[in-house]
Amino acid sequence: MVHPLDPGVALRILRDMIRIRAVEEAIADRYAEQKMRCPTHLSIGQEGPAAAVGAVLGRQDLAVSGHRAHAHYLAKGGDLPAMIAEIYGKATGCSRGNGGSMHLVDEAVGFMGSTAIVGGTVPVGVGLALSLSVARRPGLVCIFIGDAVLETGVFYEAAGFAAVRKLPVLFVCENNLYSVYSSLEVRQPAGRALAEVAGALGLQASSGDGNAPRAAYGLLKSAADRVRTGAGPHFVELATYRWREHCGPLFDNDLGYRTEAEYLAWKARDPIPRLTEELRSEGTLDPAWLATTQAEIQAEIEAAFAFAEASPFPDPALAYADISSREIMPFPS
Repeated sequence: MVHPLDPGVALRILRDMIRIRAVEEAIADRYAEQKMRCPTHLSIGQEGPAAAVGAVLGRQDLAVSGHRAHAHYLAKGGDLPAMIAEIYGKATGCSRGNGGSMHLVDEAVGFMGSTAIVGGTVPVGVGLALSLSVARRPGLVCIFIGDAVLETGVFYEAAGFAAVRKLPVLFVCENNLYSVYSSLEVRQPAGRALAEVAGALGLQASSGDGNAPRAAYGLLKSAADRVRTGAGPHFVELATYRWREHCGPLFDNDLGYRTEAEYLAWKARDPIPRLTEELRSEGTLDPAWLATTQAEIQAEIEAAFAFAEASPFPDPALAYADISSREIMPFPS
């Protein structure tokens, strides 16, 4: 079923998906140059949830994420040159070159951080939601998580607190079936849906197809609207699939933890051509718009990499500028 959606919103989602993929493919193509000296976790193949969430969130909303955060950062309005510069370790990066790919921050657009620690930003996001609640500020906090986060103790602690306090939190779980090389089958009891686990904690919960962008948007919009009424946190599980290796620019189907047939089946559900064909068949998509959009994105990407290449590295003297003296004092003997 094709979800009804304003054509302008649908085109925004399509553009964001095309842009996110083009950016990450450029990262993959250039990674072997050894100028990006940090691990990168690409979301090629699973751009649908990020783009749909980006169309739901407003400027007043906040977001946090985990290690696979490029798509979330860009969909929330993050600065592309600053993201590429950060991956290059440059001073002009969004974290001033201190964080790399997995630690992106842009407070100007409400992207409050990502982390390499699985589940690490869940309590941060819930704390941000508590601050919104206490200050009676509008907005919600979107916490992007993967399926493995539901195997961390901190998720249960933070989600339970959010439910008790009815905090404005939207949990978006991108379920891509794997935690590194381990499938859900070896991590969760058979037949137990992640949305049901969240529901048992007192969260409102729903699930859908993350590779069907319009349907995902409808599900997310409904959940976000409910959160904004003060009804408490909502957990949305979206099924999706990463094409490339867990960490890095390559493909890893040869390792045997997933089959080539499974990969091809999910690739056939690619959210970009799926939405493109839907809009084209409805007469909403102008081929000239698509060609212009793709050209603009490629030019933007080239400019972002040129900016990163030309930017200086951070001054080593500032390495501890954001760390207090208490944090770097040695432990007492």
